[in-house]
Amino acid sequence: MRALLTLTIRVLVSLALLYLALRGINFSAVQSRLSQINLGWIAIAILVTVFQIFLGALRWRVISGLCQAPLTDLQAFRYNMIGAFFNQTLPSSIGGDAVRLWLVSRTGAGWRSATYSILTDRAVGLIALALIIVASLPWSYGMIDDASGRLALVFVDFAALAGGLGFLLLGYLPWPWLDSWWPTKHVRACSVIANRVIFNRRSGPKIAVLSLSIHVLAVVIAWCAVRAITAPADFEQIFLLTPPIMLITMMPISIAGWGVREATMMVAFGYAGLARADGTVVSILFGTVYFIVGAIGGIVWVLSAEKASRIENANPENV
Repeated sequence: MRALLTLTIRVLVSLALLYLALRGINFSAVQSRLSQINLGWIAIAILVTVFQIFLGALRWRVISGLCQAPLTDLQAFRYNMIGAFFNQTLPSSIGGDAVRLWLVSRTGAGWRSATYSILTDRAVGLIALALIIVASLPWSYGMIDDASGRLALVFVDFAALAGGLGFLLLGYLPWPWLDSWWPTKHVRACSVIANRVIFNRRSGPKIAVLSLSIHVLAVVIAWCAVRAITAPADFEQIFLLTPPIMLITMMPISIAGWGVREATMMVAFGYAGLARADGTVVSILFGTVYFIVGAIGGIVWVLSAEKASRIENANPENV
């Protein structure tokens, strides 16, 4: 009952945020943009998204190996595609991560190792995103004329960086109670693994390149959406705007980021001197691309051996 209530609330939040994002939009301008979509750019965005998921699988495979939850590249990619499908059903990436956790646990790795691999993977990605945002701050700050927009950008940037650095620092603190107190011992364990992954001479450079590439590809996907409607925005502007938007979209308050992403991108486009309606359309196309890739992941899930095994185990004849 509680899960249903939570899901209902988040659906309502998504709808409310979509309403707020769309209520001040000139729908004739939106309709004009949507009527001239170049499907070729959308197709490119879909391919880039699949490649982004593949790079994410390569990073997760390295991390899972250090968590005693070894995966092959193909397994990690397949599980990530299935996760992309379930990401479209629950807040942020919670649905996809829960299914990935279940899939990894079925390989014999155990729930703890599977959980650590996913939490550490998410943390490493968040740290890389925070570093990109902070590194680009001088240029993004100069692009925004509005004082409130600048303040919000600085707050988001340094909150993300402080969270990432605090997470890494947790693995070095010598306090014994961190390993015995339930709320901290698992987070600390993930922090230790993350430090081992990031600062290892062999895995560190690979993880850094993969993490940065994943976030750059998110910018490319947004740029494809911009080109699909021929919006007057430069790649440099999209490069500076997209990472903070992706960070805010990670908040698990809506379904698959819908509503949060549209409202944030509309405001960001306005602060950058771009048409807010274009920001909304780009965001909708961005979400649609991930929805299509998620649908492909759904096909992978339906055809997977894990799905068949689950159905077979649920058959009353096997009970």
